[in-house]
Order: sequence, then structure tokens, then C-alpha cells
Amino acid sequence: MTRWAIEVEGVTLRIGSRKVLEDVTMRVAPSQRVGLVGPNGAGKSMLLRVICGLVRPSAGRVRVWGKEIGREVEFPPDTGALIESPGFLPQYSGFRNLWLLAMIRNAISPQDVREAMRRVGLDPDDPRPVRAYSTGMRQRLGLAQAIMERPRLLLLDEPTSNIDPEGMEEIHRLLLELNAEGVTWVITSHRMAEVGRLCEVVYEMDRGRIRLR
Repeated sequence: MTRWAIEVEGVTLRIGSRKVLEDVTMRVAPSQRVGLVGPNGAGKSMLLRVICGLVRPSAGRVRVWGKEIGREVEFPPDTGALIESPGFLPQYSGFRNLWLLAMIRNAISPQDVREAMRRVGLDPDDPRPVRAYSTGMRQRLGLAQAIMERPRLLLLDEPTSNIDPEGMEEIHRLLLELNAEGVTWVITSHRMAEVGRLCEVVYEMDRGRIRLR
């Protein structure tokens, strides 16, 4: 097994004349719980995009489970992600949306999808189309999509945004349960109390730079 779940080495990202990420280096060990905090525009979401292979850095490299993103693999293996607002087909139910996505890789069963929805507090038998979902329900559905294939690594951008306090507690319990099952995760959050409760390691980002808090 590789020593690190994630290795980010000297990553810089320029968009036009602006440096969005500057010489970012971080490592995440298997089964670690990691938080990224910082103000809007600090680079937290963009760093997750780079780790996912959705954006190529201008310099530096990223390895996930020992595979270099953009060279050996396009998307990190054994990884589930929720980055910003998830997009779903509004005319279909939550279950149908997830099952259509699951059929692309054909790696899980309908029962796996149902279990993922239940774990995030959604009813897989709810016939309502996603257009009738609240913002918080859509966020939960995005989290269900991220966990449904039982990844070893989760990259979650503000996973409790738009969720009420009771729902936040449910999501916190789920994240800790997943970690107890061996899942490594990295979350971004504006809430220091949240990352203080959930995370073993916290990095602070500001203007594209990163430091261990």
C-alpha cells in the first residue's frame, strides 16, 4: 500500500495573470481526516479540483494512491467527490439520477444506490423529481453520489452547506462512520468549529497559499 493517499507537491495554478494556487504542498495519509479552511477565494475549491484532475496545474504534481493525476490517470482512483453544487437531471427522482450515473461504470447495484441515499438521510423511494428538492436535499444527493461506489477517498467541498443544524449532525456522524470504516477524507469548510470537531489535521488557505494550522 502506498504511504500517502494524496501527495500535492509544489502546485501552482495561474489563470491569466492571477495565481490561484501558489506552491501548494500537502500530504494526506490513508484514513486521515483533513480540513481545509480559509475565506472565499482562498483556493480551497480549486485545490480539490486540481486533486480530482478537473483542472491541470501550471506547475507541480499531484499523486493519489500513488498514481500521478494527468499522467498515469485522468481521475484519481477509488475517489468520490462533491465539489460545489452538484448537477442532476431535474425531471428525474433522486434514485433515478444516481442509478443513471452508476450505470456508466456498472460497478454497483441498485441496492448500493439505495443504501447510499439512506446513509445521507434521503428516501430512495421518494418519487419527487429533483426539481422539487430543497437545496439541502440536493446537497445530500450529491453526497450520496460521492459515497455510493464506496471509495477509499472522499473530497468534499462544503459538504454541510445549505443543511440545517440537525442535518449537519447527521452528516458529521456519517463522515466519522465512514472514517471508522477506513475512508480517508478531505473537506473544505468556513466553520472552524466544524473542522475542529471532525478533522485530525487542518490546513489554512489564504490567497492561494497553504499552511498547517
